[in-house]
Amino acid sequence: MELGMVGLGRMGSNLVKRLTDGGHQCFVTDINADAVQNVVDETGATGAADAAALAAAMTAPRAIWVMVPAAVVGPVMDSLVEHLEPGDVVIDGGNSFHADALARAAVYAERDIHHVDIGTSGGVHGLKRGFCLMVGGAPEAVNRLAPVLDTLAPGIEAAPRTPAHAGSDHLAPGEVGWLHCGGPGSGHFVKMVHNGIEYGMMAAFAEGFSVLNEANLGAEEREADAETAPLRNPEMYRYDINVPAVAEVWRRGSVVGSWLLDLTADEMADDPELSAYAGRVSDSGAGRWTVKTAIDLGIPANVLSAAVYQRFSSRGRGDYGNRALSAMRNAFGGHREKPAK
Repeated sequence: MELGMVGLGRMGSNLVKRLTDGGHQCFVTDINADAVQNVVDETGATGAADAAALAAAMTAPRAIWVMVPAAVVGPVMDSLVEHLEPGDVVIDGGNSFHADALARAAVYAERDIHHVDIGTSGGVHGLKRGFCLMVGGAPEAVNRLAPVLDTLAPGIEAAPRTPAHAGSDHLAPGEVGWLHCGGPGSGHFVKMVHNGIEYGMMAAFAEGFSVLNEANLGAEEREADAETAPLRNPEMYRYDINVPAVAEVWRRGSVVGSWLLDLTADEMADDPELSAYAGRVSDSGAGRWTVKTAIDLGIPANVLSAAVYQRFSSRGRGDYGNRALSAMRNAFGGHREKPAK
């Protein structure tokens, strides 16, 4: 079927490549003309100078996917809708806040334009592996997109069937790799929680590997002073652990084995000290929204909250507070701050 794509970054361009490989006809545009030309050359898609030209080139009723950062998705989609007609479908595939998707869907419905929100997971590997798709919107709009979603999703072969479903000829919801989660906003809601869980999983691996990396601290000579708690039983911490090797062994039969661990092990194999990274971890907003939602619903989310705060700390957001702690410690006890190593 025909599909328009507005935004040809890493995700948008890979979506187009997978769709054209699957036999779909794509129409593409981006603010970067070179990006448009590159995708056209590589996939045979039809390029357009802007959203107006893209909409004009397509056959009604149209389906146009917007794959741009959450910070600009509102203006981009509102501008696109000005060139659409009743019956058209506009898709938000980014990490938008679910409440924004719900509000836009209501506005677009007044013009008989369908809004579909699709939380899209798979990253740069989705081109080959397929994309996990969490879809929100009216059933008639989602059903129209089924051929596109089937092509983009990994398919049932991507994972062993859950034992409860294994003997059935009927596919359970989600088994092909995409799921109609409910009405407008629900796709982004599920993706938001997905990303919050992702934060927690990443933080758990990072903290565990950090403990392993420091497991030989007892073999180091440590200065004894009044400002530093001594390491009790240093003989207990004289393990020279090969952390990349631990990542490898955990990949094989361990309960924590996962694709996330596979990717981490690959990075460690190339750079055991991870020296290519400064440790400044950004967040796109989904983790924050998950924690705020948990507060609204009164749901304990201790791990997810800690993971979000850790990302803030990694960017130096806690530096002033740390200096305040040093100042207070010095003020009440005369404890002078030790210089960093």
